[in-house]
Amino acid sequence: MEYSYPIDVDWTQEEILEVMAFYNLIEDAYESEANREQLGQAYKNFKKIIPGKADENNFYKAFKEESGYDGYKVVKALKENKEATTISVK
Repeated sequence: MEYSYPIDVDWTQEEILEVMAFYNLIEDAYESEANREQLGQAYKNFKKIIPGKADENNFYKAFKEESGYDGYKVVKALKENKEATTISVK
């Protein structure tokens, strides 16, 4: 599937790569499964770049419109399944 990742033009290249890594793990959680530890770290990095809840939700919405994958559901599963080693969302 081809689509554009929602990014901010003011981000550094490193920040763009961090956010894209988080988006990739969201995709993994939907398409098969994502490693919980990697997903947790990617989410922390994402929150350093996008600390505000409203901005976070706006990026989730834009990503869902592009990809069909809901970042909110993946993060919710991450937070609810503390004992799991992988996260999978359908």
